[in-house]
Amino acid sequence: MGEAVGIHSFGHDDALLEVIDTANVACGFHAGDPTGIRETVQKAANAGITIGAHPGLPDLIGFGRRVMALDADETRDIVRYQVGALVGFLQAEGVELDHIKPHGSLYGMVARDESLMHAVCDVAEQYGVGVFGMAGTTHQRVADERGVPFTGEVYVDLGYRADGSLIIVRRPRATPVDLATERARLAVTEGVVLADTGDRIPVQFDSICVHSDTPNATDVGRAVREVLNTQTGSG
Repeated sequence: MGEAVGIHSFGHDDALLEVIDTANVACGFHAGDPTGIRETVQKAANAGITIGAHPGLPDLIGFGRRVMALDADETRDIVRYQVGALVGFLQAEGVELDHIKPHGSLYGMVARDESLMHAVCDVAEQYGVGVFGMAGTTHQRVADERGVPFTGEVYVDLGYRADGSLIIVRRPRATPVDLATERARLAVTEGVVLADTGDRIPVQFDSICVHSDTPNATDVGRAVREVLNTQTGSG
């Protein structure tokens, strides 16, 4: 959330705040500006929603969805820089940081490279928080090795390949609500996602992610909440 620069906004934040439990807030590199970060933190805090840092690559033009060649030191630096910025706004509102979740291509890079995930865990340990990521990948392996709390995710507005990796798109597309609903239902009731090949892939998760910049994110978010209410009795 908070993925805006000045007057240019890329999300459906206000409506999503009504149906989510936690918000991943952009910290200024792939999107987000100081005023937008402050406003997002205030809105999420007022809604009683936990807030995590969503640090991305320094690539505003590419929205952080283009791979960059970074070493572990550079990765640690950009994550620490962005998390520190968000924490300043959180402290001003009397709110604690809940977790760190890398954004976009940084998320994928960290899932494949242990040294980069160690860099993220360094910052997580600094702030005493956990990380959100994909179970069964380097995200979880390194976090578990380090003793950093880990929360696995499943996605209902992105596709999966047969190897379990996400299909990342540069320009977000609307996700049919019935497809998002079925993805959420399968994940919650059977613990699987369907790959683009039709294969059923086991998935471990404690969080369902909905991207705020998906054109119909509000409808997708409401559909996921309805599945959770129906299948688990959560409200």
